[in-house]
Amino acid sequence: MSINRVSALLVGALAIAAPLYAAPQHDHAAHAASDSQQAPAPSPRWATDASLRDGMGRIHQALDELRHYEMGHMNETMAQDRAGLILDAGAYIFANCKLPPQQDEVLHGMLVPLLAAAQKLKDHPQDMAQVAAMRKAVADYPRYFDDPGWTQDAVPAHPAHN
Repeated sequence: MSINRVSALLVGALAIAAPLYAAPQHDHAAHAASDSQQAPAPSPRWATDASLRDGMGRIHQALDELRHYEMGHMNETMAQDRAGLILDAGAYIFANCKLPPQQDEVLHGMLVPLLAAAQKLKDHPQDMAQVAAMRKAVADYPRYFDDPGWTQDAVPAHPAHN
């Protein structure tokens, strides 16, 4: 499947997912958190399945590599490729990861803005602010999910230059 077709499918999925995310999906007290209020971090953090770890691992790797773009060490084509990898990983997570409702809601709250920013970067690679927006979107992932591939400081807001 071509990258353009995958991107088109993902944009379609986002168009569907965004309204579904905004609409209440379950009538559970656990979903009391609204869009304007962040759900409290669980203790212990939620377990992850292989699909979630795989997809988020690919997202983490691509975000890490985009530091080179921010520092001027990567060209626009390579940055667009990394954005495409993030879009692919997000589509994989949506298709394969099955979580309980509250966990799913929190994850969607991260993935929808992440994928929107990745698509914007892919479409307009000169818009460097989208890299920061992607990091911001997933910054709380290690607060909620117990994923050994991510730590609290796995995706810092400001890249370090070594």
